[in-house]
Amino acid sequence: QVQLVESGGGLVQPGGSLRLSCVASGFTFSEYNISWVRKAPGKGLEWVSNINHRGGTRYSDSVKGRFTISRDNAKNTVYLQMDSLKAEDTAVYYCKRWVDSDSVINGRPGTQVTVSS
Repeated sequence: QVQLVESGGGLVQPGGSLRLSCVASGFTFSEYNISWVRKAPGKGLEWVSNINHRGGTRYSDSVKGRFTISRDNAKNTVYLQMDSLKAEDTAVYYCKRWVDSDSVINGRPGTQVTVSS
């Protein structure tokens, strides 16, 4: 059974940093592209970043230059280092396999990131 579990969120002041983790199980992790997406209050789901199975990365314009995605295949884990956080980064963050529908996040808690002074 495919499982991805997010952690590392919290409350941080504007300009601060957080590192999110996504631990995967139930599939051959090293063969899959993994994405981070987020859902802010009152807004739709937003794609944030993607890392492919070879380590190539992509970012949305809203986070480019501030967020860094990485992976450790030995630990079946993807990370999202978030620096220079802004209030508009406040959201629940989820990870998913690129090939899966966005609906796979339904019912999952994700990890809450709140940027506020």
